[in-house]
Formats: sequence, structure tokens, C-alpha cells
Amino acid sequence: MINPNVIVVSLFSCLAVYLFVTAPPELPDTNEAMAQDRVVDVSNMFSAMNAINDAARRIYTSRIVGGGKEAGLAFGEDWADPLVEKGPLPALFTRLVAARMETKPPQLGLYLGSDKPINKSNLFSGPQAIAFSQLKATEAGVYLKSDDAGFVAMYPDVASAKPCVSCHNEHADSPKTNWKLNEVMGATTWTYPKAALGSVEYLEVTEAFYASVREAYQIYLDKAAGFQDDVIVGDAWPEKGKMVLPDADTFIAEVQAESAAMVLNDLVLDASAEFKSIDLEAAL
Repeated sequence: MINPNVIVVSLFSCLAVYLFVTAPPELPDTNEAMAQDRVVDVSNMFSAMNAINDAARRIYTSRIVGGGKEAGLAFGEDWADPLVEKGPLPALFTRLVAARMETKPPQLGLYLGSDKPINKSNLFSGPQAIAFSQLKATEAGVYLKSDDAGFVAMYPDVASAKPCVSCHNEHADSPKTNWKLNEVMGATTWTYPKAALGSVEYLEVTEAFYASVREAYQIYLDKAAGFQDDVIVGDAWPEKGKMVLPDADTFIAEVQAESAAMVLNDLVLDASAEFKSIDLEAAL
């Protein structure tokens, strides 16, 4: 019988190399027979992916949008217009990440919504509105099972940076203009069709999501390359007087540094305590 402690050490070593050292485009070589012996609950995977997304969103909001505005860069809803020299707003950056994830094999869904969104298409309704109501009351993640989406987790989307608050408060279409820092503005919703994953599958989902974040940021860099005023891309971050942007490797390395510990922990620890389960049939 395989020693479970050996499995954990092997998996930790494998993932640590990926997250902290080389982050290669392919999964690191693992002993698949050993790795498959470890089953990871879907709640752990949700927790890890949400940690990655939180890190990416926070870094993009504060260091790219916040620092970029001070440097003279612009960001807006019309950023994708070929004639507009802007980058995506934080919520639109998350949409880009979700869209990139949809192109990959892992069936992980990512959605952003609110009860007071700027874009009405992001308005929660039905079961999502019920779940979000509970999330706002407890400020804790909500876990449920859906006939359509499979397993679902909702996490609070908190105004963690000043650009989030100012953008929503100043937007002409915002239904609320008195948002405050650290207030729950909406929810990040994740879906996955299975209740559990093998360790190899967990690593595949992790790699795919990091790749999606990197690709989304690269899309912005590609847009910025065509701006009339040259934007220098390298290892520096934008700030007042510096029209620069970090390259994709520098950006994703920062995201990995912030999220790696959580990704490792969720491989072996029970994340279900983070959630408040909701019985939709009883609530409807």
C-alpha cells in the first residue's frame, strides 16, 4: 500500500517547483500512479482558483490600473475598440481570464456578478440572487449544487483597492455611487461538473488557470503595443512619470508569489469550512 505521506510530499514538491521556480508551459513530470491516489474535493479546487483570481485581480487593479492611470494610461469599457487607446477595467480583465479558460480542456467556469452591476448583463437573478443574498449577509463563500452547472461556489468580490471604488462611484451607469473600500461589491462564481478531482487533474486545472491569467494580460500588452505614445514593456511597473508595463512573465510571477501558498494548502487541506451551503430548493 502506498504511504499517503509520500504522496503528499511528492505532490507538494511537484507543485512547488511549478509555482515557485520555473513555471514551465507543461506540467512537471510526476509519478501519476502516486498522484492519482490522492483525491481532492472540488471545494479545495474552488478555493485555490479563487485565490489565484483574487491575486490577479488585486495586482491588476492596484498596480496596472492604479499605477497606470498615474503614468498617463487609460482604462475603460470601450478598450477593445481598435481606435481607442485604453486597457480593460478590472472586471473586464476577469472576463478576459474567464474567456481564455473556456478555450482550455478543464471544465472550470468563472463568472462575475452583482446585485448592483454597472453592466446589467451581470445582474444576479433567480438562484444566483438567493445565494448572493446569503453571501452578503455572512460575507462568507456559498457552496451549492446546480442541475445545470454542477458544483458551484460563490465568493465575495470585495472592493480591495481604491480604483475599484472610484471607478464604480464615478461611472455614469452605476446604480450605486457610495461604494466604500472593502465593501462586498459582487461575487465571483465558479462552476465545475465533478465533486472531486484526482491530483493530476488538480494540477492541470491550476496550470490552465495561471495560463489563462497570463494570456489575458498579454492581450492587454498587445493592445498597448499599438498606442501612439510608446509604452516600455519590461520588468518595471507603471507609476507617476513612468509609462511602463511589466511583461507577462513578470506579471504572472507576481500573481504566483501571492497565491502559491494557498494553492499548495488546498491540495491537502479541507476547504469546505470556508463555505456556507445553501439548499436552493428550500429557498426558492
